[in-house]
Amino acid sequence: MIDLRTLEVFYWVVKLGGFGRAAEKLHTTQPAVSGRIAQLEQSFSIRLLDRSRGRKLALTPKGLEVLAYAERMLTLQAELQAALTAPSGLRGTVRLGVSETIVQTWLSTLVRRLHDVCPQVTPEITVDISAGLRNALLAGELDVALLLGPVSEPRVQNLDLGAAAMVWAARPDLAVAGDPPGLADLARWPILTYARGTRPHMQIAEMFSGPSLPAPRIFANSSITSIIRMAIDGIGIGAVPEAVIGRELADGSLRILKGAPVLQPLAFTASWIDTPGSGLAATIARLAHDVAHGVDKPEGDKRGRSTPIGK
Repeated sequence: MIDLRTLEVFYWVVKLGGFGRAAEKLHTTQPAVSGRIAQLEQSFSIRLLDRSRGRKLALTPKGLEVLAYAERMLTLQAELQAALTAPSGLRGTVRLGVSETIVQTWLSTLVRRLHDVCPQVTPEITVDISAGLRNALLAGELDVALLLGPVSEPRVQNLDLGAAAMVWAARPDLAVAGDPPGLADLARWPILTYARGTRPHMQIAEMFSGPSLPAPRIFANSSITSIIRMAIDGIGIGAVPEAVIGRELADGSLRILKGAPVLQPLAFTASWIDTPGSGLAATIARLAHDVAHGVDKPEGDKRGRSTPIGK
């Protein structure tokens, strides 16, 4: 008999490209993974994986055949489980990658909603820039990523999470020339924004690339909290989502530079890889979508609505 657990182990060894990654994904040990593959091969006197020295892990012709069956059987199992299980019955750990913009706005609301709807699911949260989250998702190190998207790769599913309006923000007494200020006026101060290689950083660098403009000093930073702190301290002008500085605007420690050159909004998605057993990831992505768009909570939850990220 071939049990589904062994087929699941084989499937993830192939998809993730190694025994160690499969062990991490399945919350087991590498020897346990190797043992299951060896037992399957010995039971039928076949070779599923080519382990030739100096070569990456590769499938044999028989391995390709077994992989197709494994994927079909695991998909059917996932469909059956989804048909029989209410969201409250879902259990396990979900590896959730989150952009800091979302951390600063509605992540707490999402975690509360997750606990209400799926009380037996435990989130493991990683905060990183979107490029890092994308790489981790594609490497199988994350189940769901809430990031600047979409992720345009085969089998990756994306749900729209709305857009965050970007603004130029500075402390009220910062001497910013121009009314309204132009790019040359902004360039007189350090520009405080996201880390190098991110979409906002690249956009700002391109805006200041004109030959008649002075070279800007872009202070790249992977921490939005740090960017806001430096803007409050008068070090420079922040280029940040308006949604993350609501408190600072309300208490007067920051102001928006009205009429300054327009920054493109940041579009976010909930992204996951569509594989057998990705039903939990899809559920989390749909919850993120509902929270981001302020969809009402289920009947009986009286804590109100969340605020969409772009509003």
